[in-house]
Amino acid sequence: MISPSRGHTGTDTLDFDLEQLVHLEQTFYTAGYEDGYVHGRLHGLIEGRALGAEKGFELWEELGFYEGAARLWTSILSTDSNGTDARGAHHASALLSLIDRFPRKNLRPDDEGVDMSAQLRLIRSRYKAMCASLGVRARLQPAPPPPPTVGSEAGPGTSGSEGARYLDADADAEKRRQRQKTIWPLTAPPASPSTQGLSF
Repeated sequence: MISPSRGHTGTDTLDFDLEQLVHLEQTFYTAGYEDGYVHGRLHGLIEGRALGAEKGFELWEELGFYEGAARLWTSILSTDSNGTDARGAHHASALLSLIDRFPRKNLRPDDEGVDMSAQLRLIRSRYKAMCASLGVRARLQPAPPPPPTVGSEAGPGTSGSEGARYLDADADAEKRRQRQKTIWPLTAPPASPSTQGLSF
């Protein structure tokens, strides 16, 4: 203890803030949080860009498939002179217009008017409607080629849409035949030999 007789008032040694000792844990927590926030923001930006590029590629691969299918069927149906597939042509042109309206640039944070997931759902449902009206199976991946069978090739007299339908129906018939081969035949259980000539 410092005595007042030596000329010290004692207020010089008590000038530190006791609040810093009381909130010592909070002080270190705040400093660690601020450092972690800056570090996480940097790594989040790097990982976010990588994930965005990956998901963006998957999204555009899907949209490119839909656009290619719509353009294919538009060109096939434009050569159809009797106009039997007018609904399919309408669905294909509507699908192309939906794909053209899909945003191709990153949205700004203040631009809330575009809902990409809703537009993607519309594009998917329009693609399914187009496939249903044309009588083809809606699939995103290419179908494996059917095994060669007699008469499985589209003849020279068939149009493109009829040939595609014929090949798709032929692949379905082949799958049904393969499934029928794997079904076990139903037979009656073997008769058990009667013991001592008795049968019940």
